[in-house]
Amino acid sequence: MSVKTPAQEDGRTAGLVERLVSDDVDRKRFLKMAGTAGAASFGAFAIAACGGGSKASGTASTASTATSSSSTGDIAILNYALTLEYLESQFYAKVLAANLFHGSAGALVKDFAGQEDSHVVALKATVEKLGGTPAEKPVGRFPVSNAAQVAELAYTVENLGAAAYLGQAASIQSPEVLASALAIHSVEARHAAAFATLLGKPVTPDGAFAKPAEMSTVLAAVKPFLA
Repeated sequence: MSVKTPAQEDGRTAGLVERLVSDDVDRKRFLKMAGTAGAASFGAFAIAACGGGSKASGTASTASTATSSSSTGDIAILNYALTLEYLESQFYAKVLAANLFHGSAGALVKDFAGQEDSHVVALKATVEKLGGTPAEKPVGRFPVSNAAQVAELAYTVENLGAAAYLGQAASIQSPEVLASALAIHSVEARHAAAFATLLGKPVTPDGAFAKPAEMSTVLAAVKPFLA
């Protein structure tokens, strides 16, 4: 990945948060994309409100085409996220069936399982709302032998999930889809932190700023868990 300065990124001025993390190219791109998406939405709203002559109509038509293209890209990202959530949902289902955790830890795992199931439902509904077809459910295979081993695996899987969402944030066009993705990203990170506490591992393994993971990296990491 080539490094671009803020000036090279479409000539836009870097914001305060970007300057605070200026050494992280992916995060700068993410913040810029979020700002651009918001501006595009406001522009589309203004065009619709004004109505009028052929020039406005032509601009609205162009905006509609761009929106359609953006939706297609967002659908692909949502289906990528859905595939990961399918696997996480299956993982927790297998862990619950094994009955390895009890007491407060067992209640925590049960809560996490329900939340992953909710992510699946929400992502499928969003893909359908955008006119897409939800990704097919993969068949996962997860080694579940004892509580310590499962906690280690869960810690790895949840951190990977959080990094996967962050890695796609810069490519999401819709502000609403971006907000939803970040809402799930936040929960995945909290899951990882909970398992870190159980294992005595760092709650923030990457320090002050979480690191994103590219799609190729994530898919390579989950490949061993596919039947």
